[in-house]
Amino acid sequence: MRSKFLNINRIVLSVATLALVGCTNLDEKVIDEVLGSENIDPEAALTAAYSQLGEGTFVDHGNVFALQEYSTDEAMLPTRGSDWGDGGKWRAMHEFTWDAGNDVVKTTWNNLNFGITKSLTAISSIERSSIANKSLFLAEAKGLLVYYTYTTLDLFGQAPYRDPGNLSAPIEIRKAETTIDALITEVEGLIPSLADIKTQNTHAGRFTKQAAYALLADMYLNRAVLKNKTGSSFNFTEPAVNGGGTDMDKVIEYSNLLINNPNFSLESNYFHNFDINNDTSKEMIFTVVQKKIANSDKGSDNDLAYMSMERIQKPSPDNRGTNANCVTPEFYYSWTGNFNDPRFQRTYQYEDGTWFRNDGTDISVPSTSKVEGTGKPWFHFNRGLQVGQQYGPKILASGNFDMTADGRIKVYKLFTEKNTTLAADFTPELNFDNPAEAVLTQAQINRGVRNFKFEFDPGYGNNGTSGMDVPLYRLGTVYMMRAEAYFRNGNVGAALADVNKLRTSRTNDSLKGNTSGVAIGSLDANTLFKESGYELYWEMYRRKAMIRFGKFDLPGTAKPASQPYRRIFPIPQATIDASTDFKQNPGY
Repeated sequence: MRSKFLNINRIVLSVATLALVGCTNLDEKVIDEVLGSENIDPEAALTAAYSQLGEGTFVDHGNVFALQEYSTDEAMLPTRGSDWGDGGKWRAMHEFTWDAGNDVVKTTWNNLNFGITKSLTAISSIERSSIANKSLFLAEAKGLLVYYTYTTLDLFGQAPYRDPGNLSAPIEIRKAETTIDALITEVEGLIPSLADIKTQNTHAGRFTKQAAYALLADMYLNRAVLKNKTGSSFNFTEPAVNGGGTDMDKVIEYSNLLINNPNFSLESNYFHNFDINNDTSKEMIFTVVQKKIANSDKGSDNDLAYMSMERIQKPSPDNRGTNANCVTPEFYYSWTGNFNDPRFQRTYQYEDGTWFRNDGTDISVPSTSKVEGTGKPWFHFNRGLQVGQQYGPKILASGNFDMTADGRIKVYKLFTEKNTTLAADFTPELNFDNPAEAVLTQAQINRGVRNFKFEFDPGYGNNGTSGMDVPLYRLGTVYMMRAEAYFRNGNVGAALADVNKLRTSRTNDSLKGNTSGVAIGSLDANTLFKESGYELYWEMYRRKAMIRFGKFDLPGTAKPASQPYRRIFPIPQATIDASTDFKQNPGY
């Protein structure tokens, strides 16, 4: 059977969101309504579970991204003049002042809980059915349940569950320290029933054996932390849950299954992993599918690109950025001595050979690149970390780009949109007037190095649909996990080899002579931590790495030294008020 689900990247994900849409918590009544339904189509239920990955959860900047990145030294969203105040909810993520009433915390909790509920619904529906591919679909649904649950446990320390095969079973509250081993055992048991990627119509948007290997490596790498999140130290080399060896041995074992798989290889152009057409990247193991689907923006979001661009930066006459988030000075200066690394920045070259240098020497660029769906000219900004004066097109009163007589896009020095005499000059320093608060005046709104790692898709609005698939696990992630596991096992030479494999496999653009990244000669814990940032910045990985490396509690820009309880987020107050099943996490 060629299922409508099997081509998830080409169908409209128009699945009913069941009984829980509009609910703010996963309480017993909601699960009764969902799991008590007898008429839910099993494939539709599974598609809904997949769709929830992209319903803001892992693609919008204000969900998992906010908790995993805005709480770290990699990213922040300050208040800029009259913009992005929003009651302080964004600043709180970096100033470490969030509480159980924070809207960002609540939204993330709710969306992850929706993922858990939709996965449970899919399991229940598939188990009761007699559909073709039943064992495969059931294994995928169970794999998604573990992924949502693991993410929830990592962030919140607890997650809801109910036996999908027993409608009278009570709600269970799974705790991180007592559940992580069961989750590992569950995924290991699913592997025989899962498909290998690119077989049985699978792709990186499906939970395959390879997605399971990556998830297992991740869970083993963080197992010691989940068992004692607020501890002063972690035992990374305790005996593994199953099969002998230590946790780090298991990270290496599962990583090897991916690194040695011929379906995967490192991309020489690092930024292809974050292009609109990144579904062709050979690194993708498990992704959130975001391809444009029948003029629908269901489950899709442009935030990872849109949020960093200044409002005056316009990829097309119909699009702009929003001048919001940036990297911290700490993260920017961690690249000192490595600014020529191919992962730091890449210059765009048009088909006729024109480079957009973004240095004041550009006069015009071709208008031959067109936005799909509108046919309007597409201006391509450079990728990676953007610092200094910015340049780009100007919009005329007609609403079109200012063009040369021969039809090219004119390039101008840019000034901020809301302060038109202030040059759009991105500075590494943030220099807040009150160092404890991430608040900038209107005259200071251009501060902060911006991150253009992800390609802006101008096909549909500003922060709406994007064709870029969001990588959850890719080969670069796996190399970094294995490098850390080797390092924690005491095999520094093997760890260094993995780090240098990532460094030297990436190449610069031809304007820089297609030069490869440069290998390093030695490795210690701080260097390994920095290398993790170079490879995986803004990929919802940093918070976990900072906790493992003992960096999360340290002070930084607009962040005080924090207490260990902050390594776990609070259960939203709305959930505590509505349910007697949940108990608030310590410290909140």
